[in-house]
Amino acid sequence: MRIFTKKLPHPDLPAEEKAQLLQNAEYQEMMVESTFMYLTLDLPTAPLYKDEKEQLIIPQVPLFSILAKFNGVTEKEYKTYKENFLKRFQLTKLPPYLIFCIKRFTKNNFFVEKNPTIVNFPITVPSPGWLWCPPRCPPGVTAVPTQGTGKWYELQDLQVTDILPQMITLSEAYIQIWKRREEDETNQQGA
Repeated sequence: MRIFTKKLPHPDLPAEEKAQLLQNAEYQEMMVESTFMYLTLDLPTAPLYKDEKEQLIIPQVPLFSILAKFNGVTEKEYKTYKENFLKRFQLTKLPPYLIFCIKRFTKNNFFVEKNPTIVNFPITVPSPGWLWCPPRCPPGVTAVPTQGTGKWYELQDLQVTDILPQMITLSEAYIQIWKRREEDETNQQGA
């Protein structure tokens, strides 16, 4: 993965000073090659108010929308105590497994808040695509497909129950593991 970082001048500076600072090497875009352990995906901010029918809204976002962060073009501003940076990420080579860490929790001065946004993703992906698979020993609730029958089961501690594949995308998961399907795997499954 390539990470492009560009330091930004303080927004309160006059335009002439900003232009001058942008000429310095310190403010030029830098590129770093990185192997990655997992990809952090940012969710859009959950709505604060009810909809026009006075019902709570459960926001939804397609997985591919939040993956746009890694297209090499999309930039995001990151703020630290003293400085601001623009970053963009570009995936250059995909490994056999992708681990997505969906950022659901934000901390403020008073408490930790969970974002309930549902991430929509396909259960089946055309070959040679990617196949969602569960973590090995996940904490809490997870959905697991069986290899032979294709049925899905929900695991929470020691309880195992059947679950419809359509219900998997309705969970508020914060870790997803995807496995790249190879051509020979796809041919064996008849997809």
